[in-house]
Amino acid sequence: MVSNEVLIGASGLTKKYDNYTAVNGIDFEVYKGECVGFLGPNGAGKTTTIRMIYCFLLPSAGKLEVAGFDVHTECRKIKAVVGVAPQEDNLDPDFSVLKNLTTYARYFGISKDEALKRAEEQLKFFQLEEKRDAPIMSLSTGMKRRLIFARALINQPQVLLLDEPTTGLDPQARHLVWDEVRYLKKQGVTIILTTHYMDEAEVLCDRILIVDHGRIIEQGTPKQLIEKHVGKEVLELDYDEKLPVLLKEAFQSARIERLGDRLQVFTDQPHGVFEAFLQKHKLQNVMIRNANMEDVFLKLTGRGLREE
Repeated sequence: MVSNEVLIGASGLTKKYDNYTAVNGIDFEVYKGECVGFLGPNGAGKTTTIRMIYCFLLPSAGKLEVAGFDVHTECRKIKAVVGVAPQEDNLDPDFSVLKNLTTYARYFGISKDEALKRAEEQLKFFQLEEKRDAPIMSLSTGMKRRLIFARALINQPQVLLLDEPTTGLDPQARHLVWDEVRYLKKQGVTIILTTHYMDEAEVLCDRILIVDHGRIIEQGTPKQLIEKHVGKEVLELDYDEKLPVLLKEAFQSARIERLGDRLQVFTDQPHGVFEAFLQKHKLQNVMIRNANMEDVFLKLTGRGLREE
């Protein structure tokens, strides 16, 4: 249940590297028990923001508080209440799977017995029990991601930061992570995640902040963003040079885009308008689907590739 209590608050948050501004004076609030997604192209400033929240980086300017603690002066207190699953693999290759968890737990002052208990619980949930004593180098990419997530939960955090948590996971493992996120939300854990999987953001996030070039360019619930920027339905069909004119006549308020040899028509008109059009015009290779967050993301940030 999302409360009215602000657990993370930023005002004018800025991070600069010499002449490059990675995060450019952003303001945002995250409420207790909320799952907020930071979405954006590569280099948009998402990971830099996450790293400032858990004090890996200090802001160049602005204010940032986590659970009532100031990142400039109370980093130790913030780290005690935050769990982090970073984008990179930073597991200790010299330790076994189990020892990666128990050793990490000791950094939080957790007793040896309690650390072992929590580690066993996490290994069971993430289906890593059989790898309990295995060396890190023997794990697959997906197993390493699951172990990093398990480690982030070892201190039973108030705030959980997930930086692309399901990258490299197969569909079964992705849904396992989704189940854990839903469970943690029910327990009142506040979650911030970055992801390139728009379906993941749409399913898990109460609210989404879209970031580009270091600024927050839009925010809202997935439903609000989809209805505001895309509409309700999308018609996809093979390109024909006569079709754009025909479609403009039929759907005067619609947005029409060409993607290679396909056309996409976005409309906020009631369900059924596309079906009526297709009954009148017999076309091949046609699909009608619900609008989604990927449509929103591409509209707001463009379709060009970005380098890291």
